[in-house]
Amino acid sequence: MELSPNRLARGSVDPRYFQIGALGAALVYGQWALGFELNPLLCAGVILFALVAQYAGTRWAELPAFDPRSALISSFSLCLLLRTDAWPLALLAAAVAVGSKFFLRFRGKHVFNPTNFAIVLLLALTDRVWVSPGQWGASAIFAFFVLCAGGLVIFRSLRADVSLAFLGFYAALVIGRSLWLGDPLAVPLHRLMNGSLLIFAFFMISDPKTTPDSRPGRALYALLVALLAMYIEYRLFRTNGALWSLALLSPLVPLIDRLAPGTRYEWNMAASLRNAARKGA
Repeated sequence: MELSPNRLARGSVDPRYFQIGALGAALVYGQWALGFELNPLLCAGVILFALVAQYAGTRWAELPAFDPRSALISSFSLCLLLRTDAWPLALLAAAVAVGSKFFLRFRGKHVFNPTNFAIVLLLALTDRVWVSPGQWGASAIFAFFVLCAGGLVIFRSLRADVSLAFLGFYAALVIGRSLWLGDPLAVPLHRLMNGSLLIFAFFMISDPKTTPDSRPGRALYALLVALLAMYIEYRLFRTNGALWSLALLSPLVPLIDRLAPGTRYEWNMAASLRNAARKGA
């Protein structure tokens, strides 16, 4: 397969820079404009702990270089989503998130999205942490959606298909349920205007290292996560259904990859394309 220079150029841009920028901008805007009431020192501690855990994991795995990008994404996401009045639990979440990348792996892929795993684990083990979904406001949610969707278009190596598929399936289920119950349209729309839902869709379920390798596999995965999230929220009456659903279904990804195989994702897509060219793919 002949690879064009333009395709190689697109692949050479690491999408994690966009993720860091988008999450960082949301964090700053939320604190100073929307009044998220974040503790700056606690956020700094979470970020620092994540970086330290990343460095320790790098040394343990004998990786060639320390790379802070993934740890920054996880720590920024934790600062946006996780709330607790206990410093040790917040710092533990950072260490668990980053540590899961090194210790919970199967055939070279992460089993869980790091941030999702840390949040769900702490939600299951203690009642001193919670997720704050309703802190954004409609205008901020729309702006964040445009930012994330635009980033997915610009950086094609992000999993735009699984993000948009999940949002489409989940929105259809929420709206369909409300119409079936006779609720006014404002009810499901209000439920969908949720900043944590966008972070989940664009920065958790879209994680290239934990999603299925093929596009049909990712579409199936998005549907399963949306269905289980609805069941958890509206049949089991638990909050944060999407977070629980993703954690419970993540171990199914190897099976989906087996049923619908595809090309394994690498962050450095330029290198991946060059390797594929050498193999005659």
